Parts: sequence; C-alpha cells; structure tokens
Amino acid sequence: MSAPSPDLLARVTWSLIAEPLDEVALALRRHCGPVDALALARTGTARELLRRTGTEPRPGAERAATEALSRWRHRLSSLDVGAVLADSGRRRLRVLTPEAPDWPGQRLADLAHEQPSCLWLRGDGDLGELLGRPVAAIVGSRASTRYGEDVATSFAAGLAARGAAVLSGGAYGIDAAAHRGALHATGGATAAVLAGGLDRLYPRGNSDLLERIAARHVLISEAPPGTAPTRWRFLARNRLIAALADATVVVEASWRSGALSTARRADSLRRVVAAVPGPVTSAASAGCHRLLRESDAVLVTEVQDVLELLPGGDPAGEGGFAVQDPLDLLEPADRRVLDAVPPRSSLDVAGIVREVALPEPQVAGAIARLELLGHVEHAGGRIRRPRPERRG
Repeated sequence: MSAPSPDLLARVTWSLIAEPLDEVALALRRHCGPVDALALARTGTARELLRRTGTEPRPGAERAATEALSRWRHRLSSLDVGAVLADSGRRRLRVLTPEAPDWPGQRLADLAHEQPSCLWLRGDGDLGELLGRPVAAIVGSRASTRYGEDVATSFAAGLAARGAAVLSGGAYGIDAAAHRGALHATGGATAAVLAGGLDRLYPRGNSDLLERIAARHVLISEAPPGTAPTRWRFLARNRLIAALADATVVVEASWRSGALSTARRADSLRRVVAAVPGPVTSAASAGCHRLLRESDAVLVTEVQDVLELLPGGDPAGEGGFAVQDPLDLLEPADRRVLDAVPPRSSLDVAGIVREVALPEPQVAGAIARLELLGHVEHAGGRIRRPRPERRG
C-alpha cells in the first residue's frame, strides 16, 4: 500500500483540527492550498496569516486569526494523523480527496470556498456510480406525521425504482422514511450524509438502517472519526446534501425546521427545490407552505412530478389524478346535442333542433355520431340515452 500523499495528509489534518465552516481555515486553504496552509497553521503568525489571505490587519481580523491559530494548534498538539488513518482502515472507513477519481468535484464545485477538505466514506458502494445517476434529496422534519412518512417512502421507492439515487441525512422521521423507501425498491440506491464521525452512527435508533445503507451503498460525512454531531455540524452538513443532489424535495417541515436550511442552500446553489403540500391545519407542513409562498419552490404531489425536475426527466403531464372523461373528446356540436337529450326521457329530432338552435342536418349528423359511440339510441322515432341492462 502506497504512502498517503502530502495533499491527502494535509486535508485529513484540516478535517481533524478545523470545523467545516471555519471561515479563517477556509480562507487560508483557498489562498494557499491545504499543504502550505497547514504549514502556516503550525508555525505562522496571525499577521502572516492575514497577509497570505489578503485580509486587512484590522484589530478584529487579527484577533480572529490569533484565535484560529490557537484552536488549531491545541488540536495539533495531540494529533497523530497516521494513527487516525490506521484506525479508520481497521474500521473500513475510507477518506476521499480531490485526488480520487470518484471525488464529486462537479457537484461540490458550486460550494466554491466552502467545499469540504475531504470526505469520509463507510460502505462498499461506489460513490461515483451513485452520484452519476440523477440524485434527489428527500428531507424533512424529524417529528414527522404518518402522512409525511408515507409520502417520503413512496416518493423514494418510486424514484429509486426509476433509476434515481435518493439522498438524505439519516435522521428520524422523513429522512429515515426516504432511505427505507429507496432500499425497498429493487436495485434502489440511497446514501446518507451524516453530521458526525462514521465510527459513531447517529442517531443510535437508526443504527440498523444506517448499517443497511452502508452494506449496500455508502455513508458520507466530512466529519472525521470520533466527531460528535452538533447543531452547527448539522447545518454545515446540510450544504453537502444540497450540493450533491440535483433537486431537493422537502416533504414535511415545521415553520423553523432545519430542513428549510437545506432547501435554502439548494436554492442558493441554483438547484431545484420542491415542496410537498400538507393539510393547512398541520404545523408539520407549515415550512413546506412557507417555501411555496416565499420562494421559487415547485409544488410536487407525485413521483412523476419529482422525476420531471431531475436531469433527463420526462414531463410530468397531468398526473395520476387527472381522469380523462370520454365526453371531453366530443366535438362541441356533438356535446351540445348530447346535453339536450334528457337523462331519463326522450326527444324527437325536431325537439333537439329547437333545444340546441342548430340546423337540422347538423343535428342529424351529431346524433349519428353519438349513436355510433354508444351515447344515444333510437327508440320509437325518438332519441334517448341508453338504458342500463336489467339483471336477471
């Protein structure tokens, strides 16, 4: 096995010493690259850090740089990157950097300077193959209702059965329902993006589900092993879900749900955002209704609606609830004549002519066409609707 490259070692180190959205670390890596940035983090000064990042040496900026260097060096003082990588290998965790062929660079590029230093993976699935499909993120409230879980499960199963990958966050509620739906589909693909280290699956109540995902596909995190999930790490994680998906579907969300942050990040990345409506009396759907009212979110009610939003998706059409009435196919004059025939009695042709105010030849032609279609029949020189057959 070849020795890790300097770039990989530096990126892993950054994932261990800096939070995902540490602004000072992001700026330093952006301007210097991970290797030179790490060298400066070890031995540089706050003034040098500001100079290398092109930041004006104002008191507030210098204080932030000094505090950042202190944070990083505190963690560096007890860090053994080689031991972390060896332990990760024993736990069958993989680390992914931009050097790797399956690094999702095209999707993560939209995050610009907020791209992760590296990604940690658990599972034998091929991330490149999974993200090579159309990808839909299905997110929503942990405190979900049966309605929301049913929608998430059916959407995910339908999308997975049609070749799309389903992405979510592995949490209780809507996330778990989406993963289960995708796993239920034959050949269905799903991945969970977690906020903590992959050696400590969270939440514990979903451990079995997350293990099933890892066995068939992959778990993803930018948090290194040993990292506990926290509120700010969940918020940082949400940007990855938004960036890795082609479309984000919010199934159920309260007024201030964390799922809305994923939707807002997706919108800021110019990804498609969709929302499922719920009962107007349901607080669990208030966030979805808020998205539909205040943003460009697309209302979706069926799997086909979501497929239409994904790359290569076919137009949704009228949807499964649109029932075609055969009478809608009639010509206007024919429909007018049919409407003139009483439902429980009959009229002669002259009576129909008076009723519809059309020329008699036109009425006669309409009656002939309606009779061929089985909408009317002759009875004793009069026209009537067909009578249902009496049963024995």
